Amino acid sequence: MTYARNLLALTGAILAVPLSAHDATVGKLKIGHPWSRETAPGQSAGGGFLTITNTGKQADRLMSASSPAAAEVQIHTVSMTDGVMRMRELPGGLEIPAGNKVALKPGGFHIMLIGLKAPLKQGTMVPAELRFQRAGKVKINFKVEAIAYAGPEGGNHAGH
Repeated sequence: MTYARNLLALTGAILAVPLSAHDATVGKLKIGHPWSRETAPGQSAGGGFLTITNTGKQADRLMSASSPAAAEVQIHTVSMTDGVMRMRELPGGLEIPAGNKVALKPGGFHIMLIGLKAPLKQGTMVPAELRFQRAGKVKINFKVEAIAYAGPEGGNHAGH
C-alpha cells in the first residue's frame, strides 16, 4: 500500500512540473505563471501577465522589462475615464509591497510587448527579463496561451 501511495505521489509530482516549470524566483520575489495570449498576424503588440509574490520584509519595485521578441517592453496600468479604457506606462515602475502578492493580469497592471518581431503563437514560450530595484534581474518565459485564455485561475480578470 505504501509503495502504491509513493508511486502515485511521485507520478503526481512529475505531472505537475510542466505547469510550474516557467515560474522563477529572485531574492525574496516569486514570479508565478508568466503567460501571454497568442496574437494575430500583423498585430504589433501583446500583453504579458504573471503574479509577483514578495515574501520579504521590504517592498521592492518592478522597474523595467525587456524581451528579444519585441522592440520595446513597458510596464502598464489600465484606467477607465468616461467609459474609455486607457493604458499608460508606469515610468517609475510597479511597487511590490512586502508580504504581498501583485497580479499582472488583463484589465489591470500588465507588461506590454510593443513592436512584436513575430506573432505570438500558442504553445510557445516568449523569453523576457524583469528588473527589480532590490532583487535585481530575473529571466522568465511567458507561456503563450489561446486568445480566449482567462489566466491560471480562470474567470473574469478585469480590474486590478
